[in-house]
Amino acid sequence: MNRRRFLASLALPVLAAGGFIGWRSNYNPYYSGPKTDHFDGTQFFIDGFTQEKSRLDLLRWQTGRQKALWPASNPGVEDKPPARVTGSALRVSYVGHATVLIQTHGLNILIDPVWAERASPFQFAGPRRINAPGIGLASLPPLDAVLVSHNHYDHLDLTTLGLLAAMHTRAMFLTPLGNDVIMQGVVPAERMRTFDWGEKFDLAPGSSVHFEPSYHWSARGLFDRRMALWSAFVLETPSGKIYHIADTGFADGDLFRKAREKHGPFRLAIIPIGAYEPRWFMRDHHINPEEAVKVLQLCGAEQALAHHWGTFQLTDEPHDEPPKLLAQALTRENISAARFAVKRPGEVLELATS
Repeated sequence: MNRRRFLASLALPVLAAGGFIGWRSNYNPYYSGPKTDHFDGTQFFIDGFTQEKSRLDLLRWQTGRQKALWPASNPGVEDKPPARVTGSALRVSYVGHATVLIQTHGLNILIDPVWAERASPFQFAGPRRINAPGIGLASLPPLDAVLVSHNHYDHLDLTTLGLLAAMHTRAMFLTPLGNDVIMQGVVPAERMRTFDWGEKFDLAPGSSVHFEPSYHWSARGLFDRRMALWSAFVLETPSGKIYHIADTGFADGDLFRKAREKHGPFRLAIIPIGAYEPRWFMRDHHINPEEAVKVLQLCGAEQALAHHWGTFQLTDEPHDEPPKLLAQALTRENISAARFAVKRPGEVLELATS
């Protein structure tokens, strides 16, 4: 094994799936601000939510993995979205993994854009996508906003962000606190804004995006764990409210109840269903399909759309297991399968004018 691949083999279990293990540092390279109920002066946190795994836990996972074999290719289809969707009709294109394009009431909003071949800090190693993005970059409609939920490599891809900034010169790039430092140099500062939990940004008259907590964390490397903020989004539009959860554990489910109380009712919830095995290691970071159904019940959305599955192999479950387990969980809870849609890359969820 050459030197580059040897170094990658040491770092990839940590970095490619998001840096599960971090070493404590008193220096935060991304954000400096006053202490709050979720920032201790160096790191962000959620009171009572345990997120840390030890280096021994990581070693136990990596040496004892029962990793399913994914196919080299599992293509979706290619979507050609319209320039705009007017009125209260809602169109959501599943680009792949955590990337979705939302079109409603004349707005085009792209969330967690990753067109990279790998979800990794390296171009030569790391989880490789098994399906092409469901929309070609050149086929994207004019973007009004690009939302980046957190800094893990499967959600924040600098190359993609740089291309989007150059191609869509009117788009605003919106992200939680600290991520602007990572994105600087590829996104012009005057088109980038950062937000704390509980804050919002007005996208257009009657439309805004709210930044809300999720049970997750952040890291780009070994020494920056939880030093940039992460978030879920609530999109408030004349067409209805959309609750988008990028990455989350379940914990006690309280955040999803609170989102319903604060912002509901939701017309749509976009909920992750993949990257959950082995459960003993992943439960604090990613929900599984059964928990995704609980999230739907707690937030009370009329409709749900699954994401965060079947593109990058970050964890150990088979690539096609999440939809199967989701269908079983919906049956157990007497919920119609149509209420929790699962799409392949390039497929579209359309909700008619309400």
